[in-house]
Amino acid sequence: MEQTGLETEQAQTRWLSDFEQQAWRAFLNACHRLFPEMDAHLQHVAGIPHAYYEILVRLSEAPGRELRMTQLADASSSSKSRLSHAVARLEARGWVERLACETDRRGQIARLTDAGFAALDAAAHQHVEQVRRMVFDQLTPAQVEQLAVISAAIEAGVAEVSASPAAAVCRAEAEARDSQAAAEPLEPLEPLEEDGDSCPL
Repeated sequence: MEQTGLETEQAQTRWLSDFEQQAWRAFLNACHRLFPEMDAHLQHVAGIPHAYYEILVRLSEAPGRELRMTQLADASSSSKSRLSHAVARLEARGWVERLACETDRRGQIARLTDAGFAALDAAAHQHVEQVRRMVFDQLTPAQVEQLAVISAAIEAGVAEVSASPAAAVCRAEAEARDSQAAAEPLEPLEPLEEDGDSCPL
């Protein structure tokens, strides 16, 4: 009996072993618990999600505290439309400004303002303490080294898979969805907490 394409694909699927499944679920559970907590904490102390915090960090580390929007999208692992949406909201708060690119009329530069740097500095002290409490206080020095090695290996694997034509199609579809979402009216950022230093987390 001749196999169908679906049956052939199913026969070739490299299912996870029980041990791999356990490791994968543990990794997912940790991520699902960690990142929402990070978001909630940053929303409380700075009024922004972690993705916006990462944009401020990348700009603060760049020469002149500025990057082209395309560079910032790559650095923050964000689609162009999603980044544009985020920068517009940070602009409204006065933390980022967009400038014309002198070497490319179609390009734009995002620059971290003094107010944005001050806001990042204020949030960073509490954010890094939260990172330490939830991650590094739970690990031995040897485990921290293993975490770095494992993370680098996963990142390399993602880069290899993402270089395929099929992955490019997926990213294009995601970019189209982001563009449609970015076209919707901006909602205001949550106001800053008056007593940000009293975060109960």
